[in-house]
Amino acid sequence: MESAPTLAEGSSVLLVVDDYPENLISMRALLQCEDWQVLTAGSGEEALGLLLARDVDLVLLDVRMPGMDGFEVARLMRGSQRTRMTPIIFLSATEQSPAAVLEGYASGAIDYLFKPFDPNILKPKVQALLEHQRNRRALQRLSHDLEAARAFNASVLDNAAEGILVVGEDGVVSYANPAISRLLNATVDELQGQAFLGFLQKPHMPDWFSCELYTGYLRGETWRLHDAILRTAPGQQLPVAMSCAPLPPEQRAMVVTVQDMSQVRHLHQQLESQAVTDPLTGLLNRRGFYQTVETILLRNERSEHAMVLLYMDLDGFKRVNDSVGHDAGDRVLRWVSEQLELCLRSCDILGRLGGDEFVALLELEYAEQAAKLAEQLIERVSICQQVDGLEVMLGVSIGIATFPDCGRDLSGLLRAADIAMYEAKRAGRQQYRYYDQEMNGRARSRLMLESSVREAIDHKQVTLVYQPQVSLLDGHLRGVEALLRWQHPSVGDVPPGLFMPLLEEARLISQLSSWIYHQVALARQTWASVMSDEWVLSVSLSSSQFNMPNLVPQLQQALERHGLHGRQLEVEIAEESLMHNIEESTKQLRQLRHLGVRIALDDFGSGNCSLAHLRDLEFDTLKLDPGLVARVLGSPREAALARSIIELCGHFGLLVIAEGVETLEQCHWLQANGCQFIQGPLVALPLTVKEISLWPQPFALRAGPC
Repeated sequence: MESAPTLAEGSSVLLVVDDYPENLISMRALLQCEDWQVLTAGSGEEALGLLLARDVDLVLLDVRMPGMDGFEVARLMRGSQRTRMTPIIFLSATEQSPAAVLEGYASGAIDYLFKPFDPNILKPKVQALLEHQRNRRALQRLSHDLEAARAFNASVLDNAAEGILVVGEDGVVSYANPAISRLLNATVDELQGQAFLGFLQKPHMPDWFSCELYTGYLRGETWRLHDAILRTAPGQQLPVAMSCAPLPPEQRAMVVTVQDMSQVRHLHQQLESQAVTDPLTGLLNRRGFYQTVETILLRNERSEHAMVLLYMDLDGFKRVNDSVGHDAGDRVLRWVSEQLELCLRSCDILGRLGGDEFVALLELEYAEQAAKLAEQLIERVSICQQVDGLEVMLGVSIGIATFPDCGRDLSGLLRAADIAMYEAKRAGRQQYRYYDQEMNGRARSRLMLESSVREAIDHKQVTLVYQPQVSLLDGHLRGVEALLRWQHPSVGDVPPGLFMPLLEEARLISQLSSWIYHQVALARQTWASVMSDEWVLSVSLSSSQFNMPNLVPQLQQALERHGLHGRQLEVEIAEESLMHNIEESTKQLRQLRHLGVRIALDDFGSGNCSLAHLRDLEFDTLKLDPGLVARVLGSPREAALARSIIELCGHFGLLVIAEGVETLEQCHWLQANGCQFIQGPLVALPLTVKEISLWPQPFALRAGPC
């Protein structure tokens, strides 16, 4: 068996089979051509081996050969899928009878030639057969490619996640893929031949030839709709996004692509629900309550029934969070919401504004009926219950406002009910109060003052002044305490005792905190050239300031920006500020200690004071309350208390500063009993930055140090 070099593209392969080598040589010479490759085999077995290994375009086959003759080779070729279409020409010198010729054709031959044959006849026959074979193979490849493309397209359509329909220009479905079959819950056969508009529920299109979809098709436009609804075979609604695009004109049809939007719509509904629902209690949140109630108020503006708003704030809830934690607090809030739902009717609108504040809108025959319902709510909520092993006693204070007398919209009603609720709290808690004009007058004054405070912040009407702290030993300046002042443009100086509580309650102090820290640090930097490095600047922190989570970062930023050391700043904390949550207060003190600032216990000796705090908490300084200082000369008991505090601080290594010292007599008593420093009118009233820069060193208290 012979092998030949690889053929160039388009070349043909001939196989000559003969048991005489000289015949093979002559046939090779005869058929030698530039684009023909001639293979030779000396037996039938060898020929079959070549046919299995190579693609052969034409076989020239001798009839009489030892072993396997040509007829048997031909029959085996026709029985094989690989060679059944390969042309065969029999060449015979011995088998020339008609029977042999018939047997040759019966074996699958294309032609039967007798040796010797005319080369001018053989070569054109070979040429024609090879050309035919090339065309057949090209057609075969084309058919294979077309079949592969068809299978690919069919696979794409069958496996597409989107439903696909082909709708003729008559509006009838001519093709449906498996996805649309599943979406519409109908077989492909059930869909084909049906009118497409029979499945389209929204938008409603009663007539095909006048509908927008068909007119868009005629204009060659793609028609899209993102909120269509199809009707499934069982009659259910299916929200879909749909596009209808014309096919080429000769197709006379359009392709309709359908995407299931059920999950998207469900998710959208979930998001809408979450946007208006409180995740903790399942009640309406602030946004949901506003949307619902404003619609109701607008609809019932002229209703004969009374629309009443209840504003409810829990009494004692902060103790729950502080004592058993926020998780337990959340369980309490869920329990409260359940009690409120049990008391209210299904038609009442109930919501949670946030924290422990709940609101309800009621439609009643008479506004006075809300009082009875408020009593029921107070009674149901005011129950002692077990939370994490601890007994918790709650209560609720309720403010009541009526529409439209107390407000023409929900915002007005909420303001009125909120004012009434605070009146209930001031009256002793676990009560209800209606909003009235007297309350409105008091609230209006308060709101005007709050507004003025906000303007003071915005227009920089607040300033800082500084009160010196001097040594009773030698009169040297230990430092100053920064004090906030408000110069109202029309009223003048507003006492701190009036506006500071407003800053706290209106939560405006947080807006001032960072400004205060930076102003204090800037002033300390200004005095660097005239004051020693040991000189201390004190800032008094309100309860809300001390409990701010960003207190330490704000202080650190002020120190770093103005190049100060932590020990040059002292924060003053009233004992009352520590008592809200002693555990959190201890953490905050630890963070302040880590920052390096000094810590002073402010106003000690006023009201309830605990000596255990001096022992258990880390302070650098204790400041005696001005009230205690004022009473030491006239009350032996107060003098004994002050003396004990000073002595105890000496044992604990705490520096003592007496505040509010007004007379030399007080000064003498304090010095005699071991107090190291004083501040107050006797030393100086609060001074400006420039006045502090000119402070005499050392300072003489009237006739000198006490």
